[in-house]
Amino acid sequence: MNHTNIQNTALHNNFRNSRESKLYYYPDITALGSITITSTKDAITAIHLGTLVNPLGTNLRTPLIDKAFLEIKEYLEGRRKTFDLPLAPNGTAFQQKVWNALCTIPYGETRSYSEIAEIIGNPKACRAVGMANNKNPIIIMIPCHRVIGKNGSLVGYAGGLETKEYLLNLEA
Repeated sequence: MNHTNIQNTALHNNFRNSRESKLYYYPDITALGSITITSTKDAITAIHLGTLVNPLGTNLRTPLIDKAFLEIKEYLEGRRKTFDLPLAPNGTAFQQKVWNALCTIPYGETRSYSEIAEIIGNPKACRAVGMANNKNPIIIMIPCHRVIGKNGSLVGYAGGLETKEYLLNLEA
């Protein structure tokens, strides 16, 4: 069962209509520090650690962004284990396959890059899985922090290994 509501197969049509969809973004402070959430009217498109200004979007706190911040706050307080928001990350078909696989990793569990490669039916694609993991635009909700090295080591995380360790400890 997916733990997030990624818009099915084409992940919101690979968000190819993003130029036609109005983008909104809003930064706020969380237990992880500043986070910026970007969305359309219908779906979350990105979550960034730090304050980000999106020149293509409008700085506006929408009801969807409010709900996303609420769910992240609940998650960081240990009161939420799944997310219930429509997600529309922009990426290649391969990246979307990987991101969908990440959403099957249960709260409190981890998988290796090779296990994700197996799940997507491409067992030799460990490195490509790592690159797709690194390009995940919707951190936390698409739980790339739950992917670790085959030997159990914490390797790579766009938000930094300290943040990855924090999130894994939160879920432990």
